[in-house]
Order: sequence, then C-alpha cells, then structure tokens
Amino acid sequence: MASNESHRPDTAVLVVHCPDTPGIIAVITEFITANGGNILYLDQYVDKVNGVFYMRIEWDLEHFIIPKDKISDYFSTLYGQRYGVKFRITFSSQPQRMAIFVSKMSHCIYDLLARYVAGEWNVEIPVIISNHPNLSLIGDQFGIPFEVIPVNRDNKVEMEAREFELLDRYNIDFIVLARYMQVLSEEFISRYPERIINIHHSFLPAFIGAKPYHAAFDRGVKLIGATSHYVTTELDAGPIIEQDIVRITHKDTIPDLIKKGRDLEKIVLSRAVEKHIQHKILTYNNKTVVFS
Repeated sequence: MASNESHRPDTAVLVVHCPDTPGIIAVITEFITANGGNILYLDQYVDKVNGVFYMRIEWDLEHFIIPKDKISDYFSTLYGQRYGVKFRITFSSQPQRMAIFVSKMSHCIYDLLARYVAGEWNVEIPVIISNHPNLSLIGDQFGIPFEVIPVNRDNKVEMEAREFELLDRYNIDFIVLARYMQVLSEEFISRYPERIINIHHSFLPAFIGAKPYHAAFDRGVKLIGATSHYVTTELDAGPIIEQDIVRITHKDTIPDLIKKGRDLEKIVLSRAVEKHIQHKILTYNNKTVVFS
C-alpha cells in the first residue's frame, strides 16, 4: 500500500547515544553538512545524572556524497570508537515491515489499520497473525493475509515455530501486539529485542494483571490509564514508550471504565507505533528517550 510519504525526498535518520562530550553536536552535524547533507530535523537530550548524550538527526540525501550503503561504515570509523557512540542509521526509502498480532478484541487493530490505509505512516503491514479465527474478516477487509495460529500453553513451542516461519517469510522488522492475549516465550522475545510493542490496559506499574478496570473500580480511583511498552522477558516491565490517562467519577460503572479505557488504548498504542516507525525512540537501561 502506498504511503503519503512516498513523494518526499529520501532521507537518512541517525539515532545515537554516547558519553556526553563537549562539542559532540557540532561533530555530528559537521559530518552531515560537510558531505552535502541538508539537515531537516535535530533533537537532542543530555542525561546529566548519568552523563549520557542522546540525539536524533534526519537529513536529505539528495546531494549527500557518501553512498547510502557506506554511511554507517564512515560514521563508525570516524566517530564510533573515538566518542564511544552507539548508533543506528535508517532510510525513509526503506519502510519497516510491521506484523500485527491480535486475539479477539478488535478496537486496537482497527485503529492501526485505519491509520495505515489513510497513509499516515511510512510502514508496510504484510501479515496479521492471530491465535483465534474470530477477526479473520479483517484480513479480507484490508487485503492483508490473516494467519490463524492457535497458540496455547500446551503447544506454544510448536506454534511459535510456525509464527517464526511466517515472520521470516514476510521479512518482518517489528511486531505490534494489538491486544494479543498470549504471553510470548523468552525465545520469541529474544528474536525481536526492542521490536515488540504491547499495549497494557492499565497505567503501569499500577493495577497489573488481567482485570485492571475491575481493580480500579474497587479502589475508587479518579483516573484510569493505558501504557504502551516494549516487551521484555519480565512481564509488563519493559521500557515504557507512551502513557495517557482519562478522568472518571463515582458515576462510572465497570462497563464505562472499559469503554473509556479501550478508547485510550487505541490512542496510546498508535502513538507508540508512530514513534517507532519514525525512529524516535531510544532505549537505555530499561527506559526510553522519546524524541518529539
């Protein structure tokens, strides 16, 4: 599916973190401008407590003199070891390929696909994977293969092997769990470090578990929330990407809380996915720096 971003010039995005060093911004920007790049975006942050520098910079490649396939080598040779820089470089002409995992709840996946069809994101969605057939109509509606792999506790190893085969076949870069109600194995998570995005129907770390809205109702809270995070082997404890809240009152019933919560889940998950697509997230020590 064509993206509305396809008419834009090809750009490179460089995301870095390294020990904070005087002049590091000038060093990186000089690398780009001296080689004919036109800087389109720059955002940076310094963690003064730990002395770590973070930056995301994007530039137009039209007149850049270093070939795309050599940029990483050049940057690593010139600055990687000298400044202790950890970095990644991506290109807008090479959109990421995203797989959506879903179970029986449709609110999040419909929101994701609506944004995709509207061309809001420079991404490809070649496959949807589910452990139930309930939402298979979505595949027909959006023209995306919908693969049913009935994972449960007893067959997880076998079924995850089938999922790996599909993910490899479709050359998937990252995965979005759109209310996918299965715990992924450690092997699965290790294959996609910081590339599996989950939505938790609660304002983590509060009210964890399967029924957070019931727990919130019993507690009489005045705010409920949703949290999107990267998946790690520690359940619901991965780096947090996005969170939001909505106010409630004593008049709200549990169904009211669930309805408001689902609206929030859609927004929070889509915000997190968008930041990942735009390469605006950098993880460090189980936390995230999310650039604007």
